Amino acid sequence: MKDQVRVRFAPSPTGGLHIGGVRTILFNYLFAKQNNGKFILRIEDTDQSRFVEGAEDYIFSCLEWCGIKADESPRDGGEYGPYRQSERKSIYREYAEKLVEAGYAYYAFDTSEDLESKRQVTENFRYDYNSRQTLRNSLTIPHEAAESLVKGGAPHVIRIKMPKDENISFTDMIRGDITFHSSEVDDKVLLKADGMPTYHLAVVVDDYLMKITHAFRGEEWLPSAPVHLLLWKYFGWEKEMPQWAHMPLILRPDGHGKLSKRDGEKFGFPVYPINWYDKNSNFKSDGFKETGFIPEGFINMLAMLGWNDGTDQELFSMEQLIEHFSLDRIHKGGAKFDYEKAKWYNGEWIKQLDLSALLQPVKAIMNYHGIHNFEDEYLAKVIDMVKERCQLLSEFHHQGAFFFNAPEKYDTNSVVPKWSEEKKAFFMAFADKLQSANLTESAAIEAKFKELVTEHKLKIGDVMLPFRIMLVGDKFGPAVFDIAATIGTEETKNRIYKALEVFHLHHTNS
Repeated sequence: MKDQVRVRFAPSPTGGLHIGGVRTILFNYLFAKQNNGKFILRIEDTDQSRFVEGAEDYIFSCLEWCGIKADESPRDGGEYGPYRQSERKSIYREYAEKLVEAGYAYYAFDTSEDLESKRQVTENFRYDYNSRQTLRNSLTIPHEAAESLVKGGAPHVIRIKMPKDENISFTDMIRGDITFHSSEVDDKVLLKADGMPTYHLAVVVDDYLMKITHAFRGEEWLPSAPVHLLLWKYFGWEKEMPQWAHMPLILRPDGHGKLSKRDGEKFGFPVYPINWYDKNSNFKSDGFKETGFIPEGFINMLAMLGWNDGTDQELFSMEQLIEHFSLDRIHKGGAKFDYEKAKWYNGEWIKQLDLSALLQPVKAIMNYHGIHNFEDEYLAKVIDMVKERCQLLSEFHHQGAFFFNAPEKYDTNSVVPKWSEEKKAFFMAFADKLQSANLTESAAIEAKFKELVTEHKLKIGDVMLPFRIMLVGDKFGPAVFDIAATIGTEETKNRIYKALEVFHLHHTNS
């Protein structure tokens, strides 16, 4: 057993951080914290052609919102830096050259035109043990000539020399024993013509130098495992190789295929933690945060996508996740994303959060919708009354706006067909009683309401819905007498009078 658990997440700043990546971060983080280890964030920016401005900042913003902090990163430092691969460029050629010297890799001088011509004449062309002897590389030209080309600055890459007939095996912490045959894999490029490493070389060298003990990544990286296994072997680092765990995919709601970065627009839900804008492609996508999710609900939902603790428990705080997390409870199969279930998690966490935690975000939502003049104490009371009905923070406006402004529109269709002069007389009398008796408590308002219902020889069911629509404009909201007590006697009376005019007008015209 190695001294300290060290895990890493190594995103590429070539786009926004999809929820699949955030889940991998979360599982890394939970495992590290459970084992008193370190979580490292390493930026793999070797593909400069696909670099997207702002992508690295976006990654850190996502982690901050999720409540996850790296122990070592480009921003936090650490003794194994630098933590951006572009700043480590000088070290990779040395390791690639060692592989060439040992006969495990070779220089390839083929141009893109050379390779394209091969593809034109050979269906499913691959640069591998079958084709490399027909191409322009240091295996087919004299050693001195190859050395001369390299020293002379001729454009070239370094490729791994995959063995012709070899089984390559490892034990995955989730999937058990896995075996590949070397014939299934082509001679991957390790060092590009610009001197930057590919993922294959960089991930092995960096994991070794940073003393990574466990490597968690998505199952889409399984086909690359043979290359990485051989590199650990060829470098002589097999004893230091991290234990691997390949995570199941997050699937589309219909279960057909991996949930992609473009599926949010297709299915109508977010797939990024926070709003993402790709300046290169002008692509925009709403995030879970801006849609109305809170970090607690988002993290809980992500953890349950492909994992459970073996019980019926569904709600977990970050602390509880750290305590209960185990790799043997991660499912091997993909997990279908269910947006309605995601909202359920969020709603359950909204119910559990202290009012102090909800006050500022809900205040911002009300302000955004033009509601400004209120005391925090009043807003806190409203939040407490409606949060049971909100699965998203954004729903607080719809569920609570009537506490601040009288309704402009009414669900008259639910009232007018059964409206009568007797009901109008009842509400006129009730409004007068509210003012004269100065009723402020919910129970007192309810008692007076029911007393007048009896006096006017009506049924309680005949006037409860009209009263709600008078105050709210629609058929939702908390207990109607609690609403009346909260907005106050004067405002309740005014809303009754205003609604009576509307109901009378529609009833006359019906």
